[in-house]
Parts: sequence; C-alpha cells; structure tokens
Amino acid sequence: MDQDTLIALADRGYYKGEELRACEQAGITPLVPQPLTSNSKAKGRFDKRDFRYEADHDAYQCPAGERAPRRMSTIEDGMTIHVYGSSACPACPLRSQCTTERYRRIRRWEHESTLESLQSRLDERPEAMRVRRQTVEHTFGTLKAWMGATHFLMRTLPKVATEMSLHVLAYNMKRVMKIIGVRPLMQAIMA
Repeated sequence: MDQDTLIALADRGYYKGEELRACEQAGITPLVPQPLTSNSKAKGRFDKRDFRYEADHDAYQCPAGERAPRRMSTIEDGMTIHVYGSSACPACPLRSQCTTERYRRIRRWEHESTLESLQSRLDERPEAMRVRRQTVEHTFGTLKAWMGATHFLMRTLPKVATEMSLHVLAYNMKRVMKIIGVRPLMQAIMA
C-alpha cells in the first residue's frame, strides 16, 4: 500500500488480544474498542477496570486501597494468564460491592500491557470510531440498497458467500472507477 504507517480501525467483535499484539508486532496500529462484557458491572459490583495495575509491584490495587499481588499463573488456550488476589478480602468493608466469593481474583494476560496501550490510544482519539462507522456503514448501506428487500437471492452458505463476494467486487470496481477513472483502471488491469 506504499505507506510507512498503517492504522487499523475495527469493531468490538474483532477484539482478540493475540491478534492485536500481532498487529503491533507487524507495525500496524490497531484501534479496536474493548468489549464490555463484565457481569459484575451489570450487577452493580466492581469490575476489572476499577482495579489499577501497578507494574513496578506486579500487583493490582483494589478500590478499597489494598494491594492484590500475583498468586499464580496458568495457561489457557495457549496464553499465560496471571491471577492476582488480596488476602484482605474476607474482612474488607467493600467486599459485597466487589465479589460474591470469599476472595476476589483478577486475571491478567501476560501481554495485557499491549491491550492497555491500545485502550489509551483509543481514549486519546475518540473520533476514530465515529470515522470508522461513517466509512464502513456507508458501504454496507449501499450494498444493502443494491441487494433490495430480499437481500440474498441464493441459499446455502457457499452460494451466499459467492453472491456477497460479487456485490463487494462490484462496489470496489465502481469506487475505483470513480476515484481514478475507467482508463487508468483498465491500464492497471492490463499491466
């Protein structure tokens, strides 16, 4: 693409730690909002965002001000996960706002600092997701209008995938013709 830097914008559905880390290692700056899936927050309790990680101590500080050091590490789906917890939980006055268990455990992926830097970049650029929605949603709105009320004419996934690919190809060809013109496009295809 003849670019020195590349910024990738995506929806929450594309948020996957390993993939985001791979993007950064490849020199791509991903901007992907973190999914908000905490059951604790929905039930009025503290979630992981309420705990502050202290890298110099490799521990979390809880909302009550207690330090929760690393207790153990485990491997899940090929990822190393560290588990943190405070021994002060049973006597904590905020425990009912924190957990229904005797102790609160906080889980942290070994490369979570990558995800934290991604989130801080996204927080610095709140307009980025607005731009992504305007750019991508317009494309899908155009395709939906072209397809009409019935959407897909074919049935079964392979046939629908082919039909969608043809719609996307037609959209892309029309965009390129509009941007660079028909003759330059034909010359590029011939080359």
